[in-house]
Amino acid sequence: MPSIEPPSVPPANVLPKVAAVKVAAGERLRSVHLPGITLTVRSRPPAREGLPPALYVHGLGGSSQNWSTLMPQLDGVVDGEAIDLPGFGDSPPPDDGDYSITGHARAVVRHLDAAGRGPVHLFGNSLGGAVVTRVAAVRPDLVRTLTLVSPALPEIRVQRSAVPTGLLALPGVVSLFTRLTREWTAEQRVRGVTALCYGDPGRVSQEGFRNAVEEMERRLQLPYFWDAMARSARGIVNAYTVGGQQGLWRQAERVLAPTLLVYGGRDQLVGYRMAQRAARAFRDSRLLTLPDAGHVAMMEYPETVATAFRELLADTGEPAVGERIDAAVDDEPANQTTGG
Repeated sequence: MPSIEPPSVPPANVLPKVAAVKVAAGERLRSVHLPGITLTVRSRPPAREGLPPALYVHGLGGSSQNWSTLMPQLDGVVDGEAIDLPGFGDSPPPDDGDYSITGHARAVVRHLDAAGRGPVHLFGNSLGGAVVTRVAAVRPDLVRTLTLVSPALPEIRVQRSAVPTGLLALPGVVSLFTRLTREWTAEQRVRGVTALCYGDPGRVSQEGFRNAVEEMERRLQLPYFWDAMARSARGIVNAYTVGGQQGLWRQAERVLAPTLLVYGGRDQLVGYRMAQRAARAFRDSRLLTLPDAGHVAMMEYPETVATAFRELLADTGEPAVGERIDAAVDDEPANQTTGG
């Protein structure tokens, strides 16, 4: 079976924490120490024993908190965990400094292998969508179903609004950006991220906005924050240029797991037009398009995404708990903000 493990991995490197990470009601955090990495894992107690496991993977600049709105919607369906990728959230940087798509995928595989939870229902947003696509392609034994929310798969014509994020990958751009924005407050930064990632920023509650500002203040104190952002952005750009069997679209074609694709019509980072290409690439796919959603549909419309996932389980014969609800996009305002 193909492997994404390197020949050797240096010992784990744990950096000091700057501040406590916010934990929502019903959630718990724990640290998992693995060869070369330490991951923070966010989980919720399952509604009952015996539920199938699920793993959620966030996007660029995000964290496991990005799934805190969706996870409660699926408490009675899966036993869910969300990880902070190395260098994000409360996880320290990887010892080898590898922030490539393959490096992040290796962290996911290493966690699943060590936990013995596979196969899982695997979720990914943006960068996390590219990461879990690679995991599903090279380790099909670990994946029951795949749910991709605005996955960062290669685009020939990138949207103009996504260009600044891509520019983070260029040498020197992060240093320039940090100098130019030195006087920006955490509140200003969060408003910018919200405007970029949400179809309707007004869906973010006041409490959610305050929580996001606190989290931004915490992240800006981390000595590796911008390095993790730049290297991960570079990892996305590099993955866009890889061809052959390692190309993400070729790997999407190799995914065997039933796949749910979620795209937002107001997404400024991943082109809405890519939805149909993705539906053709993944051999066993279902497509949910939300015209008013932005880049983080699982935060803007968690009930709708949860309904689509339940329907995926029903289509594939997986057991699901709870009544199916109408997929009208009338969820409560989202409670958090995220990166791309």
